[in-house]
Amino acid sequence: MALTTGLPARAQEKPKLRFSAVFSEQDIRAEMMQQLQAAVSDTADVEMFYGGNLFKQGTEIIAIQRGNLEMGNVAPQDIANQIPAFSILTSAYLFRDAAHLKTFFESDAGAEMKKLAEDQLGIHILGPTYFGTRQVGLRIDKEVQTPEDMSGVKLRMPGGDSWQFLGEALGANPTPMAYAEVYTGLQTGAIDGEDNPYPNIENMKFYEVMTQIVRTSHLVGYDLLVISKAAYDAMTEEEQTAFDTAADEAIAWSTEQHLAREEELGAFFEEKGLKISTPDVEAFRTNAQQMYLDSDISKDWPEGMLDKINAL
Repeated sequence: MALTTGLPARAQEKPKLRFSAVFSEQDIRAEMMQQLQAAVSDTADVEMFYGGNLFKQGTEIIAIQRGNLEMGNVAPQDIANQIPAFSILTSAYLFRDAAHLKTFFESDAGAEMKKLAEDQLGIHILGPTYFGTRQVGLRIDKEVQTPEDMSGVKLRMPGGDSWQFLGEALGANPTPMAYAEVYTGLQTGAIDGEDNPYPNIENMKFYEVMTQIVRTSHLVGYDLLVISKAAYDAMTEEEQTAFDTAADEAIAWSTEQHLAREEELGAFFEEKGLKISTPDVEAFRTNAQQMYLDSDISKDWPEGMLDKINAL
């Protein structure tokens, strides 16, 4: 009798879904996760861990594969480290903006890439978490319309071959420099410019030592909200639908907040005296994508995937 009466209680226990992210509790995406947590509270207990306190950046996928984690906000680069074909989703000028990013992950082409991650890594991608678009900031007074106009510009890029390649794809002379040294580099003229999303420019006060921002929009910044395939498959079909809907709504809210913040910062930078211009983005995109296609970077890309994404 004791066993019989205990079974229903255990059957009704909600699964615990541990979530790990490197962003802080003050991040917009933390509130995004709190919205998701509340929306699925009837069927799952989502436990939040921020700031990389549970798992460090880059280790979340392995933790999920080992059963030590159920959910994470992971960089697409981390997926590409295990699935080379996924590197196409980390390349410059692939996505035009946050709307294009969303459209892709909801498309048949997006489903194809999500299936790769599910089949090979055991993770179910709920959606992309947009956090800003990288723009070029310059200390020099130079009009930039095409990649040719970036010739000779010493553009600080993060260290690493992929980042240096991106700088070359923009037409610039990429210069590796530590993030903490960029302000002084701009101030002294050691570099002519840097590339970052608007929030980074504000946080590091780069706008104090720049004269203009060129909206090249060369890299749409995003991570991926994922859940372990095992945890997702353990849900009923109705629970999966509800979970997907809750994730979609929370991600959409987060994206809107980030876009609004970028608008606010654009006005703020102009008030500080910076010139903000939009170049021939299509010329930059054409140049960059051709450079990627002509390099070894694209050798593992799924055939025809670039054309599918461009056509969306």
